[in-house]
Amino acid sequence: MSLLPNSRTEPDGSAVIRVLGYNIRSMRDDTDALARVIKACAPDLVLIQEAPRFFRWRKKLARLALASDLVIVTGGATTTGPAILSSLRASVERTEDILLPPTPGLHRRGFATAVVRIAGARLGVLSCHLSLQKDERYEQSGMLLDRLAGMGVEHLIAGGDLNERPDGPAFRRLADSLTDCRAAAPWGGEHTWTPADPYQRIDAIFATDGIEVLGCGVPTGHPGVSDADLRAATDHLPVLAALRVPAS
Repeated sequence: MSLLPNSRTEPDGSAVIRVLGYNIRSMRDDTDALARVIKACAPDLVLIQEAPRFFRWRKKLARLALASDLVIVTGGATTTGPAILSSLRASVERTEDILLPPTPGLHRRGFATAVVRIAGARLGVLSCHLSLQKDERYEQSGMLLDRLAGMGVEHLIAGGDLNERPDGPAFRRLADSLTDCRAAAPWGGEHTWTPADPYQRIDAIFATDGIEVLGCGVPTGHPGVSDADLRAATDHLPVLAALRVPAS
């Protein structure tokens, strides 16, 4: 497998960045393996789903960030699960945690959002975990697009656990308006669930026009990422993307 480009700043101020999307199942599995996977991917941004939400949730997420050489940007229990971590390369301009309208009997969902600067690039970021219920999931995909449109930033990325395959209506709705990074530049593995027997792609990273996708997929075989750690870390496989974001 070819290597993804490393993070770097181009002479024109544009930023080559690595973005990791990862459902970490509330850190109920092997957190050492989880941290090793994240650290080996050397991400600038991590879009987390199912961050810890209950007793001492901030301390648990902070421990993971520290072990992964990252810092917490926003999210966690305040969004019912989605969170954003970053490397020190990112300068955080602002954050906003969004709670979506509740549906009786279903887990409430939210978005973790931030605007960051990396090198000369200004970037809107959104982490999501869409509903298990089809109709609600489709509505939330529209809310996601509306939220991105309202961030006032030219270049945006969104990612997370969509609970749906690429042929589903919510996934298609997002892919019709944004670039599905895996489809644009396949790299690594395709399927994200389950780690023991991956057979479907339900986690994804999307980007707006103008962001160049250099590669995207599950980092199977990536240096420092072992199959044993991927299986032990959580019940999803991560998605790693390398992107070139123009200077703003």
